[in-house]
Amino acid sequence: MNALVRTLFGTYVLDLETEDVISAPGDFAVPEIKVALPRVVATAASGATVVAVVDRRPPLAISNDGGRTWREAGGGLPPGFAIAVDDDNPDRMLYGARNRIYISENGGIFWRALTPELPDIEAVAFA
Repeated sequence: MNALVRTLFGTYVLDLETEDVISAPGDFAVPEIKVALPRVVATAASGATVVAVVDRRPPLAISNDGGRTWREAGGGLPPGFAIAVDDDNPDRMLYGARNRIYISENGGIFWRALTPELPDIEAVAFA
């Protein structure tokens, strides 16, 4: 499984198993999801799971019912700029902070930082 990471200096492919930066392809598009929340920085969705990066602590709001109800998540994460939800497994999520990618495999309950540090992350996506 790979992740696409768009930074201020270009786009990279990150192997999520080995945590290696394996190439630098062209740019990618991130669909914009509208949510009725204040201070939204970025959003992502897969099925009924909707995740919003918000400009506050904790930095994530997660809905498992298409945005009808929300729960806070990511209390230990730094402020972020990007989020992605895996279409094949909505419990798998990527979160982009300033220069580091975090992954959750359990719906945003626990997060793990990946080793590579990348310059000024703007967007993330599963590849």
